[in-house]
Amino acid sequence: MHECFDLSQVEEVTLEANPEDLTIEYLYGLKDLHFVNRLSIGIQSLDDTVLRMIGRRHTAQQAIVAVENAHKAGFHNISVDFIFGITSSSSIISSTGILSFASHVSAYALTVEPGTALSVQVGQGRVVLPDEDEVVRQYHAMCSLLEENGFEQYEVSNFARHGFESKHNSRYWNRTPYLGLGPGAHSFDGSHRRWNKPDGSYEEETLTKTDAFNELVMTSLRTVRGLDVNRVPEEYKKRLYMKMQPYINCGWISLREGVYQPTREGLLHADGMAAELFLE
Repeated sequence: MHECFDLSQVEEVTLEANPEDLTIEYLYGLKDLHFVNRLSIGIQSLDDTVLRMIGRRHTAQQAIVAVENAHKAGFHNISVDFIFGITSSSSIISSTGILSFASHVSAYALTVEPGTALSVQVGQGRVVLPDEDEVVRQYHAMCSLLEENGFEQYEVSNFARHGFESKHNSRYWNRTPYLGLGPGAHSFDGSHRRWNKPDGSYEEETLTKTDAFNELVMTSLRTVRGLDVNRVPEEYKKRLYMKMQPYINCGWISLREGVYQPTREGLLHADGMAAELFLE
C-alpha cells in the first residue's frame, strides 16, 4: 500500500480482530509497526453461555483480557462489538469495567442467518429468543448504560467517546467516496458502486438520481445528525416534507433548522421510516 499510495495523511487504520487472537505478544508486535492505531474487537457478549450459543471460540474472560492487554500495549482507540436480543438478560454488557478501556462501542440486534447452527436450534425450539418488546427494552437499557459511562450515540448501533467516532464507518453514512481493496471489498465514488469478486473481477452499478436520494435518506436517518434538507434535490423536498409529518407528529423525528433528526425512539425505526420515504 505504501508503494501505491501516499499514506502520510492517513488518520485512522483499524484492525478487526477476535479476542482469542489478541495475545499480548501479538499486540506489542502490532504496536511496533507504527501503522495500526485503532482496534475493533468482536466481543459480542460477556456471557459464556451466549458465546457458546452463537458459536464464538472465545470466553468472556478472554475478551476482557484482550481489551486490557490492548490498552497495556498502547492502544487507546479501542472499539468493542456487542450483540443484544439473544437472551432476556438485563444487559448485554454484564461488566462496565471493560468500558473503561474502550473508546467506541458497536451494538447490534441479533440477526439469525439461515443455515447456521443457531437458526436450527431456534427452529427446533431449543433456543427461544426474546420478543420484540424485550429487544427494545434491552436497546434502551444499553443506550442508558453507555451514556452513563461517557459514550454518545451517533448512529443507530454506534456509540463513542467524544472525538472517537469511527472515521471509516462515518464515510459510509455521509456518502463520502471510499476505495475498497482486495477480494469482496466495496468502493464508492459518489455516483458508482463497485464490489470486488473473489476471482479478481468486479461488478459495478451506476446510481440513478432516485438511487442516490434513497441512499441519502437511508444513511442519514440512521445517524443522530439526521437528514439535512440542503442535501435533498429541490424537486423532492416538498414530497419529503409531507411524508415526514406523521413521524414528526409521533415523536420519531424532530425538524430543527432544516434538518430531520431522528429521536432515540426514532432511531429504532430508522430503516422502516426510510423504506416509507423511498422513491420508486
